[in-house]
Amino acid sequence: MKRMKKYTSIPSLLKRVRSQLTKIPETRGPRSKIPLVDCLMSGLAVFGLKMPSLLEFDEQMDDEVVRHNLKTLYQIEKAPCDTYLRERLDEVDPALLRKSFNRVFSALQRQKVLERFAYYENHYLISLDGTGCFSSHEVHCESCCVKNHKDGSKTYYHQMLGAVVVHPDEKTVIPLAPEPILKQDGYKKNDCERNAAKRLLEKIRREHPHLKMIIVEDALYANAPHIKLIKQLNMSYIISVEPDDHSYLFEFIKAVNMQEKEEQDRDGTIHRYRWFNGAPLNDANSDCEINFLDYEEISPKGEVQHFTWITDIPLTLSTIRLVMRGGRARWKIENETFNTLKNQGYHFEHNFGHGYQHLSTVMAMLMFLAFLIDQAQETCCNLFQRALKKVKRKSRLWRRIQNLFTEYFILSWDALYEAIVHKQKRGILGADTS
Repeated sequence: MKRMKKYTSIPSLLKRVRSQLTKIPETRGPRSKIPLVDCLMSGLAVFGLKMPSLLEFDEQMDDEVVRHNLKTLYQIEKAPCDTYLRERLDEVDPALLRKSFNRVFSALQRQKVLERFAYYENHYLISLDGTGCFSSHEVHCESCCVKNHKDGSKTYYHQMLGAVVVHPDEKTVIPLAPEPILKQDGYKKNDCERNAAKRLLEKIRREHPHLKMIIVEDALYANAPHIKLIKQLNMSYIISVEPDDHSYLFEFIKAVNMQEKEEQDRDGTIHRYRWFNGAPLNDANSDCEINFLDYEEISPKGEVQHFTWITDIPLTLSTIRLVMRGGRARWKIENETFNTLKNQGYHFEHNFGHGYQHLSTVMAMLMFLAFLIDQAQETCCNLFQRALKKVKRKSRLWRRIQNLFTEYFILSWDALYEAIVHKQKRGILGADTS
């Protein structure tokens, strides 16, 4: 039997996370009938087990089997009911969860898993993008952003700016701690992605001071203040640009002699590159020079895809393909992150509770944390990979884990995955016969 890796096994990662969550101060002191860490780990278990709602999670709590498994697999001594869970997590500052992400990330570094994601000159591609995590016409809190409609109605919403380590050749991604997009204390105006990006990039640099990074973003971020911030933080960038939003740049590019290259794959796909180094971003920021890459892909059927990026990476015959592939890898934050959270069992668009202070954001953070742990398993855990290969689809794997979790006393994560791989209950104490 192949055992899990020491630092990146799910028991080890959950132990690291729990150790960090234990450091978060109790919000109710000795009055707490259930420790805050058990509430936080219970929230994490909701998403780790892909429960569709807190109510369904709560309905399992009276079952001796489930209580046993929460203790052996998630180290939860006493799980709260759904109402108490919401009350306690509503009081937690979401910023205090960031270090739990960093503990998992450091384990991946220590096990050298992160090396698989190294890209150009040992830099790591970090894709940023925003997504909504709460919306309502009635329920709201002081931190909600507000959209006013012409008919006088309002939409209250929360958003999250995600950041994930991506690689064109890797199916999985490595999420970093996301940044909430919320109305900030003392401000009347809504928060926005650009402001959140400034906060997030500064936090990422503080948390990972030596990591070489290439920030990959969409055209929203192709502005001088943002690019200057990236350079101040000693990061590189590949950012999409559009003619409608960057007319000065595209007019400049039309007037210069660009270097060109065309190549054709064995399947007949044509790749056309045009590039120029040292172009001004716009007329108001002529000192902000960028390198411009135009790429066109023509399939054997004549279908055309066209992309344009700006970057600080010098464009040469040896780097244009790297920049192109890095720029296109940005979509992994949408396809392999947000779409996975919405459509593959995490129930991202379900409202797990809004609360009065932080509940909605804390639940979203715990969901991202559970996703990070799952991605770590898919990347480097042999037993997880074998279990997934056995059932073929993640949706089936999540259902199988849920069924075993609620029906059998489970001794360990190894035993759980082995039961899925071998379709037997070896290492599991036995079925619930009550």
